[in-house]
Amino acid sequence: MTGSAAAPLGTVAHYNLLERLEPAGPGELFRARDTRLGRTVAVRSLPVGYLRTPEEHEAFLAHARSMRALSHPNITALFDAGEVDGRLYLAFEFLKGQSLRMEMGGRPLHVRRAVELAIQIAEGVSDAHAAGLIHGGLSPDTVIITAKGHAKIPAFELASRTGFEDGPAGVRLRDYDSPEEARGQAADERSDIHSVGAVLYEMLTARRPSHKGASAPSTGNPHVPAELDELVLRAIAPNPDARLQSVVTLAAELRSIAAILEVRGGAGDDGGDEPSAASGLQLGRAVLIAIGVLALAGAAFWVLTAR
Repeated sequence: MTGSAAAPLGTVAHYNLLERLEPAGPGELFRARDTRLGRTVAVRSLPVGYLRTPEEHEAFLAHARSMRALSHPNITALFDAGEVDGRLYLAFEFLKGQSLRMEMGGRPLHVRRAVELAIQIAEGVSDAHAAGLIHGGLSPDTVIITAKGHAKIPAFELASRTGFEDGPAGVRLRDYDSPEEARGQAADERSDIHSVGAVLYEMLTARRPSHKGASAPSTGNPHVPAELDELVLRAIAPNPDARLQSVVTLAAELRSIAAILEVRGGAGDDGGDEPSAASGLQLGRAVLIAIGVLALAGAAFWVLTAR
């Protein structure tokens, strides 16, 4: 006796809806099958009349079209956006995995793992910034850790399952707003830098930093090295002018710290022994490599901003 595929729950455009997912956020969320391309996707179907004016409607679709241009291994791809029978829908990459919040499990991650994930998040945000887009929706709830252990950030805020602010006009993820956004000011690239830094801070300490200023991560996690303390505090500075000004720089400095941690081995996660003379030489080489990485990043940033 041969089995047969379960009948779809319904259709949205050319997507067969296969499974209802946790619908936190507006509308309904489904695992679906793209009948044209034969791939599994996630589809969010928004309520009829979700956007009140033609201007909101057009702005929504224009924003979705701009999100479709993003293509980065650490960004959840948005494949399609449209309207059927008065309902707007979004089709995006279906991921198997869990939220960063679940991976953290209420406790700090190992320092090297936290830095590795922060690099991936920062590089995804950097790609959005290069396309002229401010992300504005980062938190441990919206970052997905795939089955292979890689970080994926939502390309479009409505792709997420949690963290939404109520109200159809201007729905967005507000949990990890920067201090200036919380005061009602417009977000810019530095606001995203604060969000990346806040997520990294929580990965290291299991606590969110205060908008008024936070203590160094090492006060809550003694395995955090001084150079990472300094970088995180620069990323989450309450004053955006005192903050790191480019997520490219943040990613480059995180890579430098990752190289140093790799040479130190256990140090930074489980309090390994003091480095030997040989490991000191290796550390010196890593520092030189890190300086080279930063110099290249600085040159690239200068070229981009000089255009």
